[in-house]
Amino acid sequence: MHNIDAVSELHDYRLPPEQVPETIVETLSIRQRDALKTRIKDLLKQQNAALVAHYYTDADLQLLADETGGCVSDSLDMAHFGHRSDAETLVVCGVRFMGETAKILNPEKRVLMPDLDAECSLDLGCPIDEFSRLCDQHPHRTVVVYANTSAAVKARADWMVTSGSAIDVVNHLKHNGEKIIWAPDKYLGDYIQKNTGADMLIWQGACVVHEEFKGIELELLRQQYPHAMVLVHPESPASVIEQADLVSSTTGIIKAVRQLDAKQFIVATDNGIFHKLQESAPDKMFIEAPTAGKSATCKSCAHCPWMAMNSLTKLANTLATGSNEIFVDPDIMERAKLPVKRLLDFSNRGNQIAGDA
Repeated sequence: MHNIDAVSELHDYRLPPEQVPETIVETLSIRQRDALKTRIKDLLKQQNAALVAHYYTDADLQLLADETGGCVSDSLDMAHFGHRSDAETLVVCGVRFMGETAKILNPEKRVLMPDLDAECSLDLGCPIDEFSRLCDQHPHRTVVVYANTSAAVKARADWMVTSGSAIDVVNHLKHNGEKIIWAPDKYLGDYIQKNTGADMLIWQGACVVHEEFKGIELELLRQQYPHAMVLVHPESPASVIEQADLVSSTTGIIKAVRQLDAKQFIVATDNGIFHKLQESAPDKMFIEAPTAGKSATCKSCAHCPWMAMNSLTKLANTLATGSNEIFVDPDIMERAKLPVKRLLDFSNRGNQIAGDA
């Protein structure tokens, strides 16, 4: 259910191709990698620092986080890890909104990132001034934002949700008779609206990685692998989602490959997840869902260009110099904590599992 007049006022906030950087993955020799890993481990220990890495980052960073007692997970659990850690410093390998969320939930800790230019197309496509204007125009709607947003946008929201928790939260709000403003991912918003029937005014942003998955090419790939199960992240277009055997968050996809009997999986999400998938189910086969890059030109080709900005070299430099620290305005931080805490409290009451972004 949509308000036609309200929908017509929304603009297309997807990033144009010229604003998307090239995906550049660091190339190192085995000797260079080993030397950097040793140096990073020493620096983490010296500074009482914990490394947290998202599933979409380079496998070396995920391995380092695991090997040093850090955390490899989804964006919310990366931030929540700070509460479970005695570390004085959190080093967040991911994108900027993840560093901000870690700071919001751990204001007493120093939060560093390998590269502060590691952004997110969903975050960039939801500028706070324009988003606030929309919220002001619809003051009676409950504002629900995805985790993939800036601290300032979270501060303007009533609820923050993850892809694993969004349907449960929106169902809860619908049951209470609330109408919703949703931001920023239009595909995830459409998926939630379809599954809940809620009255949602949906911001028109998109993830540059997931939007590239193509329904027609996926149909052809399924013919090549008729026994493969299709696992899809809900940030993908409807033509891809409708072919899925499972639509889930990154955490849900990783859990599924361990539990399902299938031996082959076609996976429609950032290919950084394949490290954890193979680690979780080494006897199974994982196939990338096709993107525009199979038949045209794409920049991300199933890997986030901003996630790729995280590297061993940058991580070592950040730890050595203390550069790239995340700061969030104290007032924004206090206000942004409320919608995040609302989700955590909702989860703790047993309504659902907070899940992943």
